[in-house]
Amino acid sequence: MIKKRTIKKNPDLLIVEKFKEVLADWKLEPDLFVLFRKIVLTYYEHAGRDLAWRHTNDPYHILVSEIMLQQTQVGRVNGKYPEFIDAFPTFAALAAAPFHEVLAKWQGLGYNRRALAIHQCAKEVMTAFGGELPQDVEILATLPGIGHATARSIAAFAFNMPVAFIETNIRRVFIHLFFGDSLSVTDREILPLVEQSLDTTNPRVWYWALMDYGSALKNAIPNLNRKSAHYMKQSKFVGSDREIRGIILKSFVQNPRQNLYTLVTNIPVEPQRIKRIIDNLVKEGFLFMDRETLAIRDR
Repeated sequence: MIKKRTIKKNPDLLIVEKFKEVLADWKLEPDLFVLFRKIVLTYYEHAGRDLAWRHTNDPYHILVSEIMLQQTQVGRVNGKYPEFIDAFPTFAALAAAPFHEVLAKWQGLGYNRRALAIHQCAKEVMTAFGGELPQDVEILATLPGIGHATARSIAAFAFNMPVAFIETNIRRVFIHLFFGDSLSVTDREILPLVEQSLDTTNPRVWYWALMDYGSALKNAIPNLNRKSAHYMKQSKFVGSDREIRGIILKSFVQNPRQNLYTLVTNIPVEPQRIKRIIDNLVKEGFLFMDRETLAIRDR
């Protein structure tokens, strides 16, 4: 287990501005990456976040946290993660659970495809890897719900492997410090800097520090990630198909078998739209239909 640290509250965001001053004329020489790491790690010691998944190096627990953190704010995950781990403490427990129970514990995190993916991932780990999460990044990337970037973050946090990856807070740090007034920075441009600055002795803590620094930058200097070539404004949720999907799936958490006609008439949206969304949920493996009855797919 990772020893719990004492976290000081109320981060001093003047560190953010001081960092900017120190590195204003930075030339990319190897010795200055030492300075970069020192400043980021100093910030982390001063104001690092106390997050539940930072108190474990259990690969399963790390995998759960990383999938939860895809497209979901840290605060919301920090609240839901302990409850999910208590309900499904191991790959074996998650794989054996009926899907409606998994989906019930996932409620509040959104993007329910991840609940289906993490359930399928647990089954694959049990059947193909004997319940042990593989450490090979390329193999990890093939598991349901993971992909290339999440595979690397799992490798770094679960196995302390010195692999380079980019996520939103990391991207924000490098855009701010290295790309000045650039307006369309690609991850291909950022990745070599991530690789050069990587602390290979303790990448797990380095990435925690880097992410926390990026989170502080978000509060101090809004909209930095809009300078990324990969930036996409999130679509409106209210009234969207995503909202309706969530309503439908939540109803199946409460009632795993339902009459199709009753379900369609109980949701105040045009029936053809509801039926189209249900068809997609069936295709994706959330639901199955037996004549006029819909049921959640538990296996």
